[in-house]
Amino acid sequence: MTDTYEVVVVGGGAAGLSAALVLGRARRRTLVVDAGEPRNAPAAHMQGFLSRDGMSPAEFLAVGREEIAGYGVELVRDRAVDASRDGDFRVSLASGRRVRARQLVVATGLKDELPTMPGVAERFGRDVLHCPYCHGWEVRDQAFGVLATTPMSVHQALVVTQWSKDVTLFLHQIAETELSDDDLRRLATAGVRVVPGEVAGLRIEDDRLTGVRLSDGGVHAREALFVAPRPVPQNDLLVGLGAELTQTPFGTYPVIDERGLTTVPGLWAAGNASGFAEQVVNAASRGYRAGVAINGELLFADLDAAVRV
Repeated sequence: MTDTYEVVVVGGGAAGLSAALVLGRARRRTLVVDAGEPRNAPAAHMQGFLSRDGMSPAEFLAVGREEIAGYGVELVRDRAVDASRDGDFRVSLASGRRVRARQLVVATGLKDELPTMPGVAERFGRDVLHCPYCHGWEVRDQAFGVLATTPMSVHQALVVTQWSKDVTLFLHQIAETELSDDDLRRLATAGVRVVPGEVAGLRIEDDRLTGVRLSDGGVHAREALFVAPRPVPQNDLLVGLGAELTQTPFGTYPVIDERGLTTVPGLWAAGNASGFAEQVVNAASRGYRAGVAINGELLFADLDAAVRV
């Protein structure tokens, strides 16, 4: 048996729920397939979302699920493992269920691949952080470290000086010769200390970060460490359906128009599945725009079909 919907949304984060909310209110038969693996799960709170500043990600998603249910949207805790297109979209779920939809929204997000260093994964979202706009205020004026993973980490070190004037850039496996003269001048002007040498791990005392330990045994006292995870877009469905992709410094993402439509008719991308820099508020906006556009696409397709009869 294959259940048929007007729209299937794969991904139950901010983008997917926002799209589903719009579609439910537009009286579209909609299914959300949610694997339950939000990118911001390690964080205790989210910031910068007007009226939701400081709300926990888990509470935010719970409220969103309750809201879409009020408009008749179905949500299933499952994983989409494959999709094909024969006019409509056919989506296979890990449970064995198959669903069919006229339009498909991929809001599967991305995963953060952290540096393989003892303590980093365990403390990620607490005092090991990646986004100063998400967490900078909460650790303001503390002693910051920035772990260089690429020469682009200089940018991160400069940005975090907005929240603390005590910033140390640990070059780790990046040679100082890889930094440009402009990088070095800006770091010096901003007062960022540059420490060469590989980082071996973190010093943790009383369940809090107190220092960064180098491979030579030296320890630099730090209270928060910023890292730059390698983003891994969850784009298997988009690839399988033939969506055109583009390579960026932050991963491979689909080519989309301003509404989120990919190069495959009826296939949409929203949230971190569409780009690296989609914070929760941006992802919700992307989902909203996709939902409105999809409703219009379905409406006018049906009207045109009726005219031809």
